[in-house]
Amino acid sequence: PEISSAPGTVSQIKEGTSKFMKISKKMGISTFIVGHVTKEGSLAGPKLLEHMVDTVLYFEGERYNTYRLVRAVKNRFGSTNELGVFEMRDLGLVELENPSKILISEKPKDVAGSVIISTVEGTRPMLLEMQALVSPTSYGIPKRTATGVDYNRVGMLLAVLEKRVGLQIQNQDVYLNIVGGIKINEPSIDLGIVIAIASSFRNVAVDETIAVTGEVGLTGEVRAVSFIEKRIAECKKLGFTKIVIPRNNYEVVKDTKGIEIWPVDNLRQAINIVLGGNKE
Repeated sequence: PEISSAPGTVSQIKEGTSKFMKISKKMGISTFIVGHVTKEGSLAGPKLLEHMVDTVLYFEGERYNTYRLVRAVKNRFGSTNELGVFEMRDLGLVELENPSKILISEKPKDVAGSVIISTVEGTRPMLLEMQALVSPTSYGIPKRTATGVDYNRVGMLLAVLEKRVGLQIQNQDVYLNIVGGIKINEPSIDLGIVIAIASSFRNVAVDETIAVTGEVGLTGEVRAVSFIEKRIAECKKLGFTKIVIPRNNYEVVKDTKGIEIWPVDNLRQAINIVLGGNKE
């Protein structure tokens, strides 16, 4: 009240947050300040709030899915490379100890267009199911729909598939979805997107014991990804016997016991291995 400006202005937010910080430090307690988020996912209003606090947590989730993610985008006294996965139940939020197992538990068998991708969120490896549906378009312009992945990235990968592999998708509708309502922006899902699209287009199912990971470049090459050992360990833990990885990652892999590793250089080679069974 001693500040004349209106509620929500920079001076009010600064003074209010400062008082909360003094109370927290004096009493040795943690205080949560809840702020609004814009449609783009950034903090609404003055960014001053982010600079003053010690930690900024984003609580993410789809309206019609029970899964929730907690990410640390700023942490003054710890790592931001952590991710919490929770499920909303009758009793409230319950932590998922093994989210990968739950998210891929309903994967259909012997169905084209479905593949397991190995991704890393923060420092936590996760296996997710990528689904694609490719069908002839009924209109002049083919429809492209992407849920859980970047739409522009999908458009780029479709162009690479046409130019470098020769798949004629220009007259096909393409629908992409990551099961569970989770959004992933990590580049290592590129290979999974391409394999799922090629699988649906050719109507050839991907072996359910195979997982894939790798970033795809504009020339059709499959580029190295980070935390390859963690990805392989997560696949072995959940019973996968084969994983397709970039060849540049293969040199640093030490423990190959219990899983067959297929290194690939380019998209054509990866598609031939996964959909054709040809390892050459």
